[in-house]
Amino acid sequence: MKGTPARILVVEDEQIVAMDLEQCCHDLGHTVVGSASTADEALVFVREHDPELVLMDINLRGSITGIDAAATIRERFHKPVIFITAYDDEATVLKARVAEPYGYLLKPFDGRELGAAIQMALYRHEMELERDRLKRELEAALAEVKTLRGLLPICAQCKKVRDDNGYWQRIESYLQANTQVRLTHGFCPDCHAAIMRDLDRMMADGQGDLGPKPPS
Repeated sequence: MKGTPARILVVEDEQIVAMDLEQCCHDLGHTVVGSASTADEALVFVREHDPELVLMDINLRGSITGIDAAATIRERFHKPVIFITAYDDEATVLKARVAEPYGYLLKPFDGRELGAAIQMALYRHEMELERDRLKRELEAALAEVKTLRGLLPICAQCKKVRDDNGYWQRIESYLQANTQVRLTHGFCPDCHAAIMRDLDRMMADGQGDLGPKPPS
């Protein structure tokens, strides 16, 4: 199953299996940035070559297991890991879950299974990155929004409000200083109707004439 090409790191301590994995990745259109046989080598490769995906054998030579290496790669480098293993016993699977792998392939497997696992892992990782990006943008937007909380003292006569320092100011000035709102002025329907009534009354009383009347 071919799809989006990716830069892949192979971590496998059996040379024949590692070579087979590399060949499968190449056949699927991916680039293998390196092949490591221990967890320590894997961490160095991830840091230096920045792969987009890691194929990780669970049982590696050395004191650090593939599970431990995968957990470190996830936490430190935020890279997706697919486990490659010959073990499907419950104990191994439960241990592997701690590293939150993006896939779990049992040996032996064919190229189609590997291709599907790689594409699913890449897609899931891409969606998680997008979710995190949107979350950061939302948090940043919320941080910029200043909200008014609690009681807001306002004069019943002139409608000025009192700020935290005890100064009274027009409500427009207060909102512009304490929120992110942009103000524009106009008339509400009630005020517009009242103004029109006043104008009509002024015109009826002769107060609405413009300029002096010509001499008769």
